[in-house]
Amino acid sequence: MFDIEKSLEQQILSFNRSRPVVIFTESVDIRVLEAVSYLCRYIKPVLLESEERIRSLYENEAAAIDRSRVEFTISESRFINIASEHGILDEFCHFYRGQLESEGSRKTTEEIRSAVSDPCLFGILCVKFGYADMVVGGITHEPITFFRPMLKYLKKRKVQCETGIFVLSDEHSEKVFPKNIIVFGDVGVNATMDEETLANLAVDICTITRNIIPEDVLSNINGAIVSYSNHGSDEGPSPVLVNKASSLVPGLLEEYILKDQRYKTINIEGEVKVNVALSERSAMYYSKPGEKDWQGGTNVIICPNLDMGNMLYHLYATRFPDAKKFTIISGIGFSAVDLAKDCSADDIRLAIKATMLNLLQKEDWKKTPQDNFFPMYRILSINPGSTSTKVSLYEGEYQILSEELQHKPEELKEFENEPVTSQFEYRRTMVVNFLTENGYSVKDLDAVSARGGLLKPIPHGTYAVNDLMLQHLKAGISGEHASNLGGIIAESLTNGSNVPAFITDPVVVDEADDRVKITGIKSIKREIISHALNQIASARRYAYENETFYENINVIVCHMGGGISIGAHHRGRYVDVNNALNGEGPFSPQRSGTIPAGALIDLCFSGRLSEKEIRFLNVGGGGFYDLLGTTDLREIIEQAKTDAFAETVIEALIYQTAKAICSLLPAFNGEAVEQVILTGGMVRSDFLVSEIEGIINQLNCGVTVYPGENEMDALAAGAVRVLQGKEQIKQYSSELFSK
Repeated sequence: MFDIEKSLEQQILSFNRSRPVVIFTESVDIRVLEAVSYLCRYIKPVLLESEERIRSLYENEAAAIDRSRVEFTISESRFINIASEHGILDEFCHFYRGQLESEGSRKTTEEIRSAVSDPCLFGILCVKFGYADMVVGGITHEPITFFRPMLKYLKKRKVQCETGIFVLSDEHSEKVFPKNIIVFGDVGVNATMDEETLANLAVDICTITRNIIPEDVLSNINGAIVSYSNHGSDEGPSPVLVNKASSLVPGLLEEYILKDQRYKTINIEGEVKVNVALSERSAMYYSKPGEKDWQGGTNVIICPNLDMGNMLYHLYATRFPDAKKFTIISGIGFSAVDLAKDCSADDIRLAIKATMLNLLQKEDWKKTPQDNFFPMYRILSINPGSTSTKVSLYEGEYQILSEELQHKPEELKEFENEPVTSQFEYRRTMVVNFLTENGYSVKDLDAVSARGGLLKPIPHGTYAVNDLMLQHLKAGISGEHASNLGGIIAESLTNGSNVPAFITDPVVVDEADDRVKITGIKSIKREIISHALNQIASARRYAYENETFYENINVIVCHMGGGISIGAHHRGRYVDVNNALNGEGPFSPQRSGTIPAGALIDLCFSGRLSEKEIRFLNVGGGGFYDLLGTTDLREIIEQAKTDAFAETVIEALIYQTAKAICSLLPAFNGEAVEQVILTGGMVRSDFLVSEIEGIINQLNCGVTVYPGENEMDALAAGAVRVLQGKEQIKQYSSELFSK
């Protein structure tokens, strides 16, 4: 059986766009709540009920749903008391009064406010005025309450139709419908029917089908327009009308094909009897000499009227109760879902995902126009590095601008032998210019979030830039590094405004117990310095994608970049990691990794190398660079095809990395590890990933790959969590690092 839900999810996630806001008019129906609890990764739900009532319903009527999933759903949803939305209601009242007057009707102010406060009309108007992207209803409401107002107020085109999609179980013979997928398009939503309307409907129904069913599943979309009678009647189009409509179809299809070549796979046949379209002989019926377009028979039935469309939909729903089924309404911008009264939670999920997929494919949809329910906070992320400063501007979770501001060697020359803070004004000016050149200023921002520098060891989280932090960054209290400038620049940009300045998860994040730090030499204690920002962001991302929280998961994150850090994340704590900054752990493109102590001591006192040269071997000139003269993994993999030593170096890197991953099992105190996450620039290599996976499969957990460092996203996400109230802002203070 074709997994339609998995297919829809994969296609939705391929769009790098904001999640649509979906408003539910029947928020207390337990089927709706069950569906919502499996939708939050794809939508932003608005429930027209109090959080307390929704919690009670989950606890009392949906006990089978995992509690962590329920909490995740609650955290991702907005709970709206319609009566308290005064500004929105005033806007709706003004519109509704005008509508009534244009129709020659009048109501009192109280009646109008009562009408627009009804969940159905309120939800529909929220979509019309841009506060939401989609409204869902129809389970408990009659058509006059939801369906008809929805068509009336959300209409985008002259023609509208309701398309029902079925995926039948494997028990049904594929001889009837290819891949057991059948689509019923209902043209009866329209008040009148002519050849132009019918042709547009036929094309709409088939393009919707193509939008949601990939070509590798159904190579062709074969539509059949069913005629109702020989003489024509009010109940449906006659053969003459169908034939006229069929002659218009190629021209309409061509307009779609010009935008997307996928639509070339659509074929529409006119004037087909329904018994033929639904029979095993349909494939033979449509076979034509010299033509191969119609392969495998009909899969889209374009019904002549509402009665036939409903009859076929309910007939197949009854005959195949285990079928996956849902409906999509077109002609309203894919802005609503009309649910059947007997629908299941599965049906609701599928209908929303399918409608959403069509919405995302519209060229004019980028994000929710009005962000009242889910504010799209505008965040500036700043990440200073040794030779560049990365800056990115975000709206919500999506990046809208990004640039790596390069610092040329001749420009940095004047700061030689000076503290890194001497570059402050030079870099700050470049950041300000970035904003100005793109038409923004600090007053347009909701927060500035910067890369944290070498501070005192602190727990993970998002911190307000305060006086003590600035003092430590400027003094280089734990060392000199360009990242020390992040918090300083952020504070200077926001000083004197109401815009907050943050840092998130600096390299000094330390939540490890003493058992991790004690060594066999009393005067030497392991320090915790790592790629904390990307480590924790990767773990959070995995938790989010599995619709839970960082505090609920056990994962090992392996960051593979210029240095390799491998960290244990135990239910919301970053409990162990190698000191990648100082070369500890596996060797990497630029770092030596952990060296046998005796051999290192001998080298230090051999007189062959200076202290500076040894430090360079440890960080900067070790690893790939010392072994093979390059830090480029791609070059080394290519070299390994003909060079035995290069092949051995790659094997050693893979082995030592996998060994270090497995060595972190004790950090979880006997609990199972759910996932190993591979991240960083090196994991863009499929070869490297597959080899590591092959060695660590004995851990009996999955492997997830997030290529790249994703630091700018992580900085913005930290600020957004605080602004949304999902995370409490932390203060950098001596109480945190007194140990």
